[in-house]
Amino acid sequence: MASLGSGRRGGGGGRGDLPLNADINVTSLVDVAFTLLVIFIITAPILQGGIEVAIPRADVQPLTSQDTPFFVTVTADNTVYVEETPVSIEEFEGGFAQLIGGDVERVYIRADSVAEWGPVMRVMSTVQNAGVAWSVVGEPAPRGR
Repeated sequence: MASLGSGRRGGGGGRGDLPLNADINVTSLVDVAFTLLVIFIITAPILQGGIEVAIPRADVQPLTSQDTPFFVTVTADNTVYVEETPVSIEEFEGGFAQLIGGDVERVYIRADSVAEWGPVMRVMSTVQNAGVAWSVVGEPAPRGR
């Protein structure tokens, strides 16, 4: 007569069974991480948005504004954008003071390097006449030149 549970081959699950394997298979985790990385690399430039302008290069300091900047952009074809909304220069001059309503402390003017000086000057004077401080945005010049 055999005793129950005394042998190593029984169904009891003692220490003599298969050894414990504590390794984690990270292959699928690495695949998911690389897939997400590729997705973020592709979508990051799309999410930046904004109006494309070739800002002139100069010896400038980076923006250090604590508030959300308010941009007025003049493109190469002399179109004026208030944030991302295109307006004519006449509409800008006529409605800028009412548009900001005293809520904006500083306006950042971005002008394409090949934009005509006239519309850029009209934007500057309109902002100045509205009693708002303004700054012109430039790209930092490469070091060593």
